[in-house]
Amino acid sequence: MGEQHSFQAETQQLLNILIHSLYTEKEIFLRELISNASDALNRLQFEMLTNDDVVDAEAELALRIVLDEEAKSLTISDSGIGMNRDEIIAGLGTIAKSGAKAFIEAMQEKPESAADIIGQFGVGFYSAFMVAKQVDVISRSFRPEDEAVKWSATGGTNYTLESADKESRGTEVVIQLKDDEEEFTRGFRIKDIIRRHSDYVAFPIYVGDDEEPTNKQQAIWRRSPSEIDDEEYDSFYKMLTMDFAGASHQLHIRADVPMQFYALLYVPGSGQQNMFSPRKEPGLKLYARKVLIEEYNRELLPEYLSFVQGVVDSEDLPLSVSRESIQATRIMASLKKTITRRALSELKRMAKNDREKYLRIYEEFGAYLKQGLVIDGEDRSDLEPLMFFQTTHDDDPSKYYSLDEYVERMSENQDDIYYVVADDYSSGARSPHLDAFRQRGIEVLYFTHPVDAMLPMGITDFKGHKLVSVDSAELDLADVGEVSEEEQRIERPLESDAFAALQARVKATLGGRVSDVRESRTLVGSPARLVSEDDGANRYMFRINRLLDKDYELPVKALELNPRHPLMHNLGGLISKDGDEALVEAVVEQVFETALLQDGIHPDPSSMADRLTLLMQAATGSASADLAFAEVKTVISEPAAPEAGAFDGITLDPADEDEAKRTEE
Repeated sequence: MGEQHSFQAETQQLLNILIHSLYTEKEIFLRELISNASDALNRLQFEMLTNDDVVDAEAELALRIVLDEEAKSLTISDSGIGMNRDEIIAGLGTIAKSGAKAFIEAMQEKPESAADIIGQFGVGFYSAFMVAKQVDVISRSFRPEDEAVKWSATGGTNYTLESADKESRGTEVVIQLKDDEEEFTRGFRIKDIIRRHSDYVAFPIYVGDDEEPTNKQQAIWRRSPSEIDDEEYDSFYKMLTMDFAGASHQLHIRADVPMQFYALLYVPGSGQQNMFSPRKEPGLKLYARKVLIEEYNRELLPEYLSFVQGVVDSEDLPLSVSRESIQATRIMASLKKTITRRALSELKRMAKNDREKYLRIYEEFGAYLKQGLVIDGEDRSDLEPLMFFQTTHDDDPSKYYSLDEYVERMSENQDDIYYVVADDYSSGARSPHLDAFRQRGIEVLYFTHPVDAMLPMGITDFKGHKLVSVDSAELDLADVGEVSEEEQRIERPLESDAFAALQARVKATLGGRVSDVRESRTLVGSPARLVSEDDGANRYMFRINRLLDKDYELPVKALELNPRHPLMHNLGGLISKDGDEALVEAVVEQVFETALLQDGIHPDPSSMADRLTLLMQAATGSASADLAFAEVKTVISEPAAPEAGAFDGITLDPADEDEAKRTEE
C-alpha cells in the first residue's frame, strides 16, 4: 500500500469539474498528454547536449501509445527526462493556484469552451480524468541515482505514492477508462486524434505495434510553403499559442544565405493579452538543428516586434551553445538582422498591397511600431512607411493615411507637416488649434493614441519636412494655403487700448499659471488657446509620464486671446466700463480652464461645475443676479483646495495670490 497524500483544495475542485463534465470533445486529453510527453523529450534532448550520464543514453527519443480493448486501458509512454519522487509530487500533486482558480472561473462562466482552453492553465494532465476512472503515472528520472516512482489517483481527494519497478528512463501514463469511453482503445480513433492535434510533434509517435510513426514529425517550418495550406498554418499556430481565435497573418521564411535557417512567424489576431495562453513571455521558440534550445528568445526580434509569435530553427547555431552564451554569438546577431528585415518587409508589402488587412494589424499593434520609431533609430526608414494616422483631410475617423499620402496633399507653400496631440479623435477634432488650418485648407495629423505623444521624439522630420505641433507659439501660416472668399470675412478686432486692458486683467487674474498673455494670429472661431513655447522633442513628456503613472508637472503655457471673438469684445467692454469684478474674474477663469480642457490637461474638470452654473444664472438675467455674482466671487476667492500635486506647474505663487487679493479688494 502506497503513501496517502491529499490534493490541494483547488485541485479537488478542478477534478470535480472534469470528472463530472459532459464535454463532447473529450479527445483533447490525448492532445494534452502528448504535449506533456513532447516537453519531457525536449528537456531530455537539451540535457544530453552537455550531459552523457543519463539512464538509457542510447534509447530512441519517442512516444508510444499502447491500447488494450479488453482491459479498457491505454498507456502513453515517453523516453523523456522523467521524474523522481519530489518532482512527481510537485508536478502532479499540486497545481499553481492561479492556474486552477482561473480555469475554474472560466468553466463557471463558459463551460462549453473547455475543449479550447484546458491546455491554457497548466492543468492539461488532469484532463485525463474526463475519460479515466483511474490514472497511474510510473516515472523514472534520467538521473542514474534516482529511483522509479508510481503515482495513482482516482479523482478523489487523495493520491498515492509508492516505489516502482521501471528500468527504462521516462514516464508512462496508464489510463483505466470509464465504461463508456471504450472508443479510446481503438487504433483508428487514436491515430485520427494524433493527426488532427499532434501531427507536428517533433518526436515519433508510435501507436500499438506499428513500426512507422503516426505523425509526420517533420516540423512545419522546415517544409516548403508550397506544400502547406492555410488550415495547416492555422492548426500549428493554435497548437503553439492556444489562441483559438487564430492569427491575422503568417510569414514563412526558408533561407540559405547568409546562413541556413527556417522561421515561421505569426502576427496574433488580437493585441489583448490572453491571460490563459501558455506563452506568458514575449519571445520566439529557438531551435538549433531541430533541438529546442530556448523557449522564449528575445534576441531574435527587436522589442517593437515582441508581439510576434513563432519559431526559428538554425542549422548554423552550434548544438553545444548554452542558454547563457547564445545571446552573445555573431550568428544570433546576423539572425536577428535577417529576420527583422524580412518581417518589416512583409509588413511594408502588406501596407502597400493589402491596406485593409494591414490596418487591422496596425490597430492592434501600432503602438509597438511607434515605440520602435522612438527607441530604435536604426530602423526608422523601415518603420516610417508603417505609420498611419487619422487626419483632417476628410474628418472621417475610420480612415487612416500614410505620411507619404500627407506629403502628396500638402498645401501651397507648405513646408512642414502639422500634427495635433489629443486624448482622442473627438477632442482633437474640436481643438481650437485647428481654426487656422481648417480656414486655409491645411491638413493636420491626429496624434491621439497614448503612445503618440512620444512620436515627436523619434520622428522630427519626414523626407525633409519638419513635424510641427499646431500648438506651437511660433506658428505662422500667413503664406501657407489659401483662405476662401467665404472665410475672408474678418471680424472687427478689439481696439488696441481695450485689448491692452483685457490683456493686463487676464495676466493679473491668472498670474503664474500662464507664461504670457498675448494676441493670437491664428484663432478664427475660438476665443482662446494655450500655446507651447517649448519646441523641444520632450514637450509632451508629461503625457508620457501620466500614461506610465509617474510623477509629472503640467506645463505652463502662454494664453493667446482672439481679439475678434465676440466673447473678447464683451469681456473687454465689461472691463472698460468697470463692470462687476466677480463676473470678470469668473469669465477669465473659465476661459483659461476651458483652454486647459481643450488641450486635455485640465487636472480636475468637475471643479468647473459650480462656476458654470453661476455664469449661466447670471447670463439668463436671474432676479438674484447680484446674489449670483456674489456667489461667483466667493467661488473665486475661496476655491476648494485641490488634491496635493493636482495643479503642479500652474498654481499661483504667493506674490500672485497677494496681487489677486488686492485686485479683489
